[in-house]
Amino acid sequence: MDAEQRRAERREQLLDAALKLFAANGYLGTSIEQICTTAYIGTKSFYELFTSREECYVAVLRRTSDRLEERMVEAARQATGNERQEAPRLLATFVHALVDDPQITRVTFGMASGISESVERERRTNRRWAAGFLEQLWDAYDGPPAEDLRAVRHGVAIGLVGGMFDLISDWLLDADLTNQQQIEALIDDLTTFYITVRRGLTK
Repeated sequence: MDAEQRRAERREQLLDAALKLFAANGYLGTSIEQICTTAYIGTKSFYELFTSREECYVAVLRRTSDRLEERMVEAARQATGNERQEAPRLLATFVHALVDDPQITRVTFGMASGISESVERERRTNRRWAAGFLEQLWDAYDGPPAEDLRAVRHGVAIGLVGGMFDLISDWLLDADLTNQQQIEALIDDLTTFYITVRRGLTK
């Protein structure tokens, strides 16, 4: 491997270690030294890649969201039915991407809120992407909205995404991530919420 490839590999090792430790110990309970020890990488190499623990945490969130976005785009690309048929499948893809790995669930929903302004900005960026994703789907099913309705529809998309994220966060308080019936119930609740909001938007 050349120097750039080795750097990329070290970065992935650190992010893997950080995800594991943040999920197990929380953000405040995880130190840079612990991350480096777990990744078998020196602190000097850590600071060549990240300026702080916070920047490393944001990078973990960003990598998670990038992978989720790729998965959702591919799922949308494979859509063949109408919106009523495809919504449950897309929401199931979304939920499984978040809850099938408990580490991702804990880091994304269990502790991200309230850490710092940078982390909150990353969370908001992810929500804006999700809202934009919905708007693109709605364009495909409904056609582009009239200019005077574009801002309204964008607001609905932001609110819908926020509501779905809150439903997931609330569900996680008492959820058993190994219980498939509970996961299916969450998908059903999200689908009902989505359809209800969409029905109001298309009236």
